[in-house]
Amino acid sequence: MPQINVLSKEISELIAAGEVIERPSSVIKELVENSIDSGARHITVEIKNGGTTYMRVTDDGCGIAFDDVPKAFLRHATSKIVTKDDLDNIFTLGFRGEALASVCAVSKVELMTKQKNDVYGTRYAIEGSVEIAHEESGCPDGTTIIIRDIFYNVPARAKFMKKDVTEANAVSSIVQKIALSHPDIAIKMIRDNRVEFNSSGDGELYSAVYAIFGKDFVRDLLPVEYEADGIKVSGYTIKPLYAKFNRSFQNFFVNGRYVKSKLCSAALENSYENMIMTGKFPACVLMIDMHPSMMDVNIHPTKAEVRFINEKQVTNAIYFAVKNAFAEGGLIYEFETKQQRDWYKQEEPEPIIQQEIMFTPISDIAKKEAELNISAAAPVTEAPAVNTPKTPISSGWAEFDNEPGKKSEYVVFKSEPTDSRPLLDRKNLDLEAVKAAAEAADEGFRYLGVKAFEKKKEPEPVQSAVQQEKPALPEIKVIGEAFGLYVIVETEGKLVMIDKHAAHERIIFERLKSRNCRQFSQKLLVGIRLLLTGEEVDALENNSGLLEDMGFAFDFSEKPCIVATALPTFLMDCDAEAIICEVAENLRSHKLNPQSSYLDDVLHNMACKAAIKANDKNSPEEMKALAEQVFADEKIRHCPHGRPVMFTMTKANIDHQFKRT
Repeated sequence: MPQINVLSKEISELIAAGEVIERPSSVIKELVENSIDSGARHITVEIKNGGTTYMRVTDDGCGIAFDDVPKAFLRHATSKIVTKDDLDNIFTLGFRGEALASVCAVSKVELMTKQKNDVYGTRYAIEGSVEIAHEESGCPDGTTIIIRDIFYNVPARAKFMKKDVTEANAVSSIVQKIALSHPDIAIKMIRDNRVEFNSSGDGELYSAVYAIFGKDFVRDLLPVEYEADGIKVSGYTIKPLYAKFNRSFQNFFVNGRYVKSKLCSAALENSYENMIMTGKFPACVLMIDMHPSMMDVNIHPTKAEVRFINEKQVTNAIYFAVKNAFAEGGLIYEFETKQQRDWYKQEEPEPIIQQEIMFTPISDIAKKEAELNISAAAPVTEAPAVNTPKTPISSGWAEFDNEPGKKSEYVVFKSEPTDSRPLLDRKNLDLEAVKAAAEAADEGFRYLGVKAFEKKKEPEPVQSAVQQEKPALPEIKVIGEAFGLYVIVETEGKLVMIDKHAAHERIIFERLKSRNCRQFSQKLLVGIRLLLTGEEVDALENNSGLLEDMGFAFDFSEKPCIVATALPTFLMDCDAEAIICEVAENLRSHKLNPQSSYLDDVLHNMACKAAIKANDKNSPEEMKALAEQVFADEKIRHCPHGRPVMFTMTKANIDHQFKRT
């Protein structure tokens, strides 16, 4: 047997570094997570040449004390774990104490850090785990760490690096996910001297998603909010119609950490079952919060995967969270109309819109306060003497969007501006201009601040579950049919086009899937006789209850032949023999766990064959009945194959197309 040797410190550190540091993106991930754990509110990430030659992470966190800086680069040195009990209550992102030690083992590192109350900061340089400099230095509060020439001392690893653009994309992807998981931190990404994105750090997940993916992505999202069994799921998921061609846009975060989880992905895709087209995948940004004791984050060297103690609870939480989002957000799509751009036409400047000025007569203040149950939020001051006569056009109460997402009622007087400049800019309020307008009004007026009057919101009466009823269906007027396929309906100021085949197909599919088709079962005067294999006959007989719920009935007295004695009415004109054979084969292949969900493919085909076809003649009554079923059931928004059932076009949109507005 060859002699056993103890590896040197240099070799062991290089091996350990290889487990944590795979590429520049691994370095950025570890450093940014350290910045977040330090309490930073602003983080800047900069890379050059894909991060192979230069990486910089700057934060305004707590910084590191002078004497603790060398310790930070030792293996298994951490400020986040003291006792073994701390492993069950990990709320920080990094906790093993391997990141900095692994980074300095394979690169040239320079660190500048300063704590808030220290007079001087610290500059520390280390290359290949060998200390080069440790000295006091002037630097701002927080920490800046610069990584140069990664894998300079491990050429075998360096030659396996990808192209600069590939490595840069990997870094960008990591930083994007960290920015999404921490919307309360402003994160800037600089790539080869160009700012790639910059999150606002305002604490709103929507703002972070907008900064990362843009307006076209956030436009198609539905908000998600759900909590059960100590697991909270929040964030956004995409409407089924706008599903993506791969899973790259599926983002799951567990307690603020991005994770790759087949379990979460499967739960998400199950919630989209029968709602998206084949070959497409849902996109999401979902935050999953739970107590650390309910999972294990220490199963992967880079903590990219987690293990859940109760996987069923996590699956159910994601599934029902997305389903609730569909029910609350609605899945009715509006026609997208793109205006043709005239490339020869010069763009005209936007017209200046007359603004609204807020002030009220002294005599009306007390009366309006009593009517609206409001109180003045700004001091009232007498208006100066009138210099220029100016009479308001009209007066009244109006709703004014003073703050995003918050609407209040104010006394409003409209007044023409004295020049081409608008008097009131909602983004940048010109108080002097408003006061000048008050001065120009009739005597007896006082200027009130922008938040002078705010109506108190009265709590809505709570209804019991018994009293709550389904909302009444809107009035539906069937205008006609287009191309023998689309039913045109007018309702509530909208024009709705319904794909009658897709809608009818979904209605039949839901009936079959709900096992509520006994009422549609039709006895046959002459049964349909079929010869099947012994396993197929047994599968049908063992699931006779399921089949009866779907509207089928069979006679098994002549094995191996069976006789179909009843069929669902909507399958009477279809090839019944082929459908029965398909059902028998499907049940045989899933005989160990026969559930209706395994019949989905068969049910798809059955519903498709039984549904109304294009160019079928339908009476106005039939089309209205179909439209009413579509509006009454939220499930009928996509056909079983994922195509949308209907589109809407508002009257305002139509008026705009005809240049009426």
